Amino acid sequence: MRDILIPAAITPSSTGSRALAAAQSQLSEAVARLGYDAGMHVTLANARRETRVSVPLRRDSGEIEVLTGYRVQHNFSRGPAMGGVRFHPDVDFNATRALAMWMTWQCALIDLPYGGAKGGVALDPDSYSQRELERVTRRYTGELIPILGPKSDISTPDIGTDEQTMAWMMDTYSATRGYTAPGIVTGKPLSIGGSRGRTDATPCGVVHVALAALERAGVTVDGARAAVQGYGKVGRGVVRLLHEHGLRVVAVSDRFGAVHDRRGLDPDQLDVQLSSTGSVAGLPDADTISGDELLELEVELLVPAAIEGVLHEGNARRVQARMIVEGANGPTSTAADAILAERGIEVVPDILANAGGVIASHFERAQADQVYWLGRDELQARLADRILAAWRHVADVATQELVSLRSAATLIAVERVAHADRIRGLYP
Repeated sequence: MRDILIPAAITPSSTGSRALAAAQSQLSEAVARLGYDAGMHVTLANARRETRVSVPLRRDSGEIEVLTGYRVQHNFSRGPAMGGVRFHPDVDFNATRALAMWMTWQCALIDLPYGGAKGGVALDPDSYSQRELERVTRRYTGELIPILGPKSDISTPDIGTDEQTMAWMMDTYSATRGYTAPGIVTGKPLSIGGSRGRTDATPCGVVHVALAALERAGVTVDGARAAVQGYGKVGRGVVRLLHEHGLRVVAVSDRFGAVHDRRGLDPDQLDVQLSSTGSVAGLPDADTISGDELLELEVELLVPAAIEGVLHEGNARRVQARMIVEGANGPTSTAADAILAERGIEVVPDILANAGGVIASHFERAQADQVYWLGRDELQARLADRILAAWRHVADVATQELVSLRSAATLIAVERVAHADRIRGLYP
């Protein structure tokens, strides 16, 4: 029988490797604090299933290209796996392993009946037509049919994918089964069983937690300065919601550049600029800065809401934010975490801060099972109740155990998953 080993230390030579190294470090710290033995550590450190598939694509030109797709299912102890599908050049096994593990902890922290999964295809969606992306999605889904299902693995949108991607996945799966299976994905269009409020769920969760964290830190919200790195599905909503709550969003960035205005940026003007040019860069009457400069601005709140690893050993000592709330998955490296803690900068971890999306996904799946749909206001109220309850729990544990918010969140989540694993036992 093949031995199962704790993954070896990883040389952080790529974005995915750095993310996995951070995830493993966080798990190791929690296991040590909880006093678990090596057997439990090795169980939690390894994914239950890892799948890599070839995704042949016929380009519009007639040329054949073979892409690589991944799906990692980290844990099933608390229920079926759930997690995003990402179309991005940096998708690889290490990145997917880290994201699946964090998804397990996120579901457990929010007390949802799921384990974590993550997947995707290594490609730049901007380099492919809509018809090509449909063919990629359908072939990727088809290759994974044996391991997907409403009771085994539910997919959600992520970077580079959207509700149309989820519709293609649902249709492909349903066509192979001979019946419509809306529960196979969440984040799909309303017309085929999507949920009202799902699009805004992640930014709503980020802002609920950010406001609570600022209040705990004694920061007056009205007029407080904020910077948001990333103006995509999460960052765009965060900017508007922070503005509505009276904060001054003084800087915003996307992959093309960043803009800064100490008086505060207008979300409507940002949206007009994005619609007309495809980027927030070059916004009239705002200063142009680099994305790196945005991360180092003197603000009360910094929200990294794009990709992994943007806060690292090389820039953590220059960060001037009073508080960081992670809208993205894994934006802060292990080394940066230590530096920020040493400097007294509090970090609200991703598994708590960006949990609004998975909460809404849970509601959407439940609605698919019951054929009953919540109104937008009801969904938003339930989301707020659940994420703020988790916030209070994390803050209390951090205070009682004298640990960081990230350590507290990971402790709670790992303990819940380990308890489920022990209760279920080992088969055979």
